[in-house]
Amino acid sequence: MADAATVARLEAKALEMRKRLLRLANRTSLHIGGDLSMTELMTVIFEYLMRVDPERPTWSDRDRFLLSKGHGAGALYISMANRGFFDVEEIYDTYGALGSRFGMHPCRNHLPGVETSTGSLGHGLSVAVGMALAARLDGRANRVVTLMGDGELNEGTVWEAAMAAAHFRLGNVIAFVDKNEMTMDGVTDDVMRVNPIDAKFAAFGWRVVTVDGHDVPALVDVVDALDPVDGQPPTVVVASTVKGRGIGFMENTTKWHSGQIDDDTLQQCYAELDARYAGAVAS
Repeated sequence: MADAATVARLEAKALEMRKRLLRLANRTSLHIGGDLSMTELMTVIFEYLMRVDPERPTWSDRDRFLLSKGHGAGALYISMANRGFFDVEEIYDTYGALGSRFGMHPCRNHLPGVETSTGSLGHGLSVAVGMALAARLDGRANRVVTLMGDGELNEGTVWEAAMAAAHFRLGNVIAFVDKNEMTMDGVTDDVMRVNPIDAKFAAFGWRVVTVDGHDVPALVDVVDALDPVDGQPPTVVVASTVKGRGIGFMENTTKWHSGQIDDDTLQQCYAELDARYAGAVAS
């Protein structure tokens, strides 16, 4: 069962991330809806699951993280800043600017700690499988973690990778699905039906875990129950989430797939978060 102090720390970090994302959306247009849907997932991945060293971003035994839904770069950058890879203020000062390390999609050539460049959807799992297989061949005991959106599961490469991961018994692969049921064009299943996601991965031979993607204690329990890194079945965590979670007018709408907020709206959002997450204390 999740430790209360650990949960409190992670919930405070998640609230902090939400506020930092909104501050960034006040500066520039951001894919804010999908960033907010994966806030707890990214917090638990970076602050609890991942074995990394910000001082040594190329450490050979580090766990690897791949943001398959690359348009969620804002959440990735803030997660990395919160973990200590760089000062969060650099994100606010340069995000999206020409020559910035912080583009609208992550680029491994510009930012140490980013494992692969993403933005073209549907490829994160394939890269993760390749990295995981390489780790097995090299005798390294690191995990490879990827976070996908449910909308990109209509890409064929996802299922080729799912088949390969099970075939090669890559228990060092952990895939999280941010299942917010929305794409930029509407409800995911209206665009291309991907459900039932859990049954599909199970049919490919994966260990499947379903969870509320905003429930921090449940997410901690999922991490604690992961198979050993040298286990055989790959694991997929199908996390039910809400696009725009935490800000009422942003929730479950394509309007806030991306956007920018003004100063007054930012303060209103902060107030809503403080009221909604009164038990968490962001630093």
